[in-house]
Amino acid sequence: MANRDTPTAASLQPRTTSSHATQTPQHSPIDSMPAQLAAEMPSPTTPAPRRTPALLRKQSSPMMPPFMVSAPGKVIVYGEHAVVHGKAAIAAAISLRSYLHVSFLSKSNRTVKLRFPDIQMEHTWNIDELPWDTFSQSGKKKYYYDLVTSLDPDLMAAIQPCIDEVSPTAPEAIRKIHHASACSFLYLFLSLASRKVPPCVYTLRSTIPIGAGLGSSASISVCLSTAMLLQIRALSGPHQDQPPQECELNIERINRWAFVGEMCIHGNPSGVDNTVSSGGKAVLFQRRDYDKPPLVIPLHSFPELPLLLVNTRQSRSTATEVAKVANLLNGHPALTENILNAIGLVTESAHNFLISPDFDPTSPDSLQYLGELVTINHGLLVSLGVSHPKLERIRELIDHTGIGWTKLTGAGGGGCAITILKPQPPMLTNGHANGTHNHDTSSDESDTSSEPDDPDCGASIISTGTKLKYKILDSLEVKLENEGFEKFETTLAGDGVGVLWPAVLHNGNEEEGGEEIDQEKFLKAEGTVGIERLVGVASGRRKDVREVREGWKFWRPWEVADR
Repeated sequence: MANRDTPTAASLQPRTTSSHATQTPQHSPIDSMPAQLAAEMPSPTTPAPRRTPALLRKQSSPMMPPFMVSAPGKVIVYGEHAVVHGKAAIAAAISLRSYLHVSFLSKSNRTVKLRFPDIQMEHTWNIDELPWDTFSQSGKKKYYYDLVTSLDPDLMAAIQPCIDEVSPTAPEAIRKIHHASACSFLYLFLSLASRKVPPCVYTLRSTIPIGAGLGSSASISVCLSTAMLLQIRALSGPHQDQPPQECELNIERINRWAFVGEMCIHGNPSGVDNTVSSGGKAVLFQRRDYDKPPLVIPLHSFPELPLLLVNTRQSRSTATEVAKVANLLNGHPALTENILNAIGLVTESAHNFLISPDFDPTSPDSLQYLGELVTINHGLLVSLGVSHPKLERIRELIDHTGIGWTKLTGAGGGGCAITILKPQPPMLTNGHANGTHNHDTSSDESDTSSEPDDPDCGASIISTGTKLKYKILDSLEVKLENEGFEKFETTLAGDGVGVLWPAVLHNGNEEEGGEEIDQEKFLKAEGTVGIERLVGVASGRRKDVREVREGWKFWRPWEVADR
């Protein structure tokens, strides 16, 4: 399958082939920094200066301003389990995101710190004691444009002592998580930076539930990859006038190194999570041969949709659910193969529809088509035995309201369910409205009396709906929480990785100044609401669901293509 948005092999090649020096791109965020601050960042195209004798070294120097990077989580929209058996799947970004704050210390400090309060991790390394020599050896040294498909055992062995010193007294289960995070960070840091890197603090926060199959680790890897590539000036933009090919090139560079971070955590990841988190929107993903790279086709036409995400809080094992399907395939090969083929057809139908000339992302009929495929997909997954009573209970509660189309996402057996919301509340549509009579509709009628009668008016599928829909969602939230579930109102198929350089939220008039996000404010932000308010994300309940991130910039090849 081909797609005009897929970057060509030529577009992903390094622009400088005569030298391994890191390219200094145009329109880098660093270029907008004051000259005296930008000068603190070593230019990769300039030969390294001779080492200054220790006695002549400056005792202090101006610090660079802090900056932030953000990357989304992901959900599988169509194709779970069938993708393991060679069929295609469609995965899309969600507006729950990880955020990385990078702040700089004086040069005399000579330390790098990783702070990840969400998992109670914090550790500081002495920069000069890290194994730079091993990572810079001939044959070991990697460059920002390299494609790394496996971890070097010698490099892994070199960083192991640095990993072992992290959280030595923590319980084994916690220590394992901390060590995986430290491994990912150090492998990227030592591969991309140099021993002359400015001392800094990397602080991570996430609004993505961890361990729920939503790509939280990939989101973090994308943040780390982007921050380090920005620091060595290997990225251009993002800015609004970048050509699509240049946007894709920068996203690909980020994605390649995010995959390295994922290998440090998961060993043999599929690559779909970091691909979606880097580029945003949605992708079609297929791997017929595990000895070859997967087919990945960006789906820039996937509409941005309001999404209800419900976490069962039920722990599950992906390996167990995959093995369950494999056993079913072994015991009932013909039947199981037919189910897997049918799931593959669901994905194929969605893909063909999204790339067809007749697809209208603002049409309720288009949303209806995609929603019906969601329902079909869930039923097929149930027949494979990978659902769970808690997932079915969530679907029962949501189906009773008639507010959208629901399915499990990911491996199943727990984890999360997703619901694509209908563009209008059930009372205003011809769809079934089971459960709407449980609400006090007398006040609803007055709230929605100003809504247009024409279902095509104001029925944009990127609308979060009316007050009636909000009342249904609020009532649903109470029921879900009473049964131990966790509900998120998010957006499907939005932006990928974004940058806030410097970490200052601009005002609406683009005037000078703004609110600086310092490390202390970032650490004190409480929960998803606190973090999103601090970083400038508007409430999900807006008539225009497009998030307001004042000062944030994103690589958006689909927008450039539209212009």
